[in-house]
Amino acid sequence: MATTRIGIREAKMNLSRLIKEVQKGKDIIITDRGKEVARLTGIPKENLSLDARIQEMVKNGVLESEKRSLRSLPPPIPLEGDVAQRLLEEDRE
Repeated sequence: MATTRIGIREAKMNLSRLIKEVQKGKDIIITDRGKEVARLTGIPKENLSLDARIQEMVKNGVLESEKRSLRSLPPPIPLEGDVAQRLLEEDRE
């Protein structure tokens, strides 16, 4: 992973560009009068929320975004008494 050193004043003026570089995999070390004071680095993908990871996969072409609307499901079939529970238990055996 490439590392870039940049002064604090220049970093303030170019923060958007630096963040784009970090997104591409670079680490940025920020200096104040030549002394290292901070590091900009990307967040590991496993620390992203599920929604952010899905959006990342869509952006990278791994997944396609939903293009059609989901149809609504019909209401459940009403069953009397404990029929549903009995069917569920039979299915699990």
